[in-house]
Amino acid sequence: MLRSEYWEHFKTLQSIMSVKYIRCHGLLCDELAVVRSIEYEGKKSLVYNFTYLDQIFDTMLSHNVRPYIEWGFMPSALASGEQTVFWWKGNVTPPQDFDEWSRLLKTLTEHWIERYGRDEVISWPHEIWNEPNLGVFWKDADQKAYFNLFEVSVRALKGIDSRIQVGGPAICGGSDHWIDDFLSFIKERDLPLDNFTRHLYTAEPPVKQSPEFLYHFLSPAQKPIDELDSVRKRIDSHGFSGVPLHITEFNTSYNPRCLVHDSAFNAAYLARLLAEAGKYTTLMSFWTFCDVFEEADVPRALFHGGFGLIGRWGIKKPTFYLFEFFSKLSSSVVHQDETSIASIHEDGSITLIAWNSCPKDSDNSAVCKTVTLDWKKGSALAVRQRISEDFCNPWKIWKEMGRPVNPRRKLIDCLKKEAVPHIETALISSDADKISVAMTLGKNEVSCIEISVFNDESGSYIGLDDNNVDGYTNEINRNEQLS
Repeated sequence: MLRSEYWEHFKTLQSIMSVKYIRCHGLLCDELAVVRSIEYEGKKSLVYNFTYLDQIFDTMLSHNVRPYIEWGFMPSALASGEQTVFWWKGNVTPPQDFDEWSRLLKTLTEHWIERYGRDEVISWPHEIWNEPNLGVFWKDADQKAYFNLFEVSVRALKGIDSRIQVGGPAICGGSDHWIDDFLSFIKERDLPLDNFTRHLYTAEPPVKQSPEFLYHFLSPAQKPIDELDSVRKRIDSHGFSGVPLHITEFNTSYNPRCLVHDSAFNAAYLARLLAEAGKYTTLMSFWTFCDVFEEADVPRALFHGGFGLIGRWGIKKPTFYLFEFFSKLSSSVVHQDETSIASIHEDGSITLIAWNSCPKDSDNSAVCKTVTLDWKKGSALAVRQRISEDFCNPWKIWKEMGRPVNPRRKLIDCLKKEAVPHIETALISSDADKISVAMTLGKNEVSCIEISVFNDESGSYIGLDDNNVDGYTNEINRNEQLS
């Protein structure tokens, strides 16, 4: 987050959609020098240094986005053990002294209040740790130790201001018994819980792994929807129906070396999740918005399977445009099924998004789809943007280039030009206060169709006659089918 490239990519994302928070992962890792143990004249002392954190948070707020605080990993000066994760060695052991952990949280939060103001700081959500149900992220996946960490943390933060929003347990899938155990612990200890946090990935176990890439298939698209429904019901069954569900990480694969992230399929697959997740969640945090991400070492290839919506050199992936398309929807949904969603805007215009997800075991064929919508405004102009295997697929072009590791600037410019949705228009006739939008969706296609009133102003041009334009013997016939 200290790199200029990171913020350049963020500005690109922010230009097309409103981003409310950036989740601060690895906030306390040793690289940020937050806590150091200093020995002088035979006496050890803990020294706090918030220089880098201040730079990060200053930059974040200057870009009109707020932090979503993830408290982790453990500063080695506080850690009870030496177990680490990732090449930059994030410590995943409990604190050797929980009082010192509490003091760190209080001191840092009070520093933020002094620097940014109380009203600002209490608007930042907090999450205690990251995936403690996995031994790789929390030593031995020790549930009792994590519950202790959560209690100490929430009491420390609420002791500063009861309005600070604290959540957990930040678990990933496969350990849903943690939900029951965690909520029972919260009730038993009479602890506040402002948000229940969980992660959501949809990849099946790996089928192959190489030194640079990991390969696995994705679960059926219905499975993550069922997962969200199950989590929501578990939370409610414990008497926490009013507690929001925050998905603080989600994507298809959980590995930053899975090439599905770079593909058109990733966008088409995630479309249904974006369309339906709001039934169960209050907040969804995509992991991650760009490929400035180095938990699995510094990426070597231009397209290496990184999590990001934006790849190296600022190249936009198909999933970037999936989010851009969904940002065009309003809250007034007028149509929804498993492969499309539409909303109406205040001016009466409609945004329709449709998708055709083709997993490995499908017939990989194009599909024809018709959506009928209420429309009382006569003929409509439809402007369609398309991403698919054939349109806006820079990964495909990069492969055809021979997968250059360090492509020339000319090739990078070519990939950027490819990473733009295909645009086409059509005139749609209204029939009995309805319009029917007929379209053909190619393999792994997502289409965004913006529908507005058609105003033909051709007659305002004196002497207009397209028949006298060389090469055009007839006026253009508008096709009512978006094919």
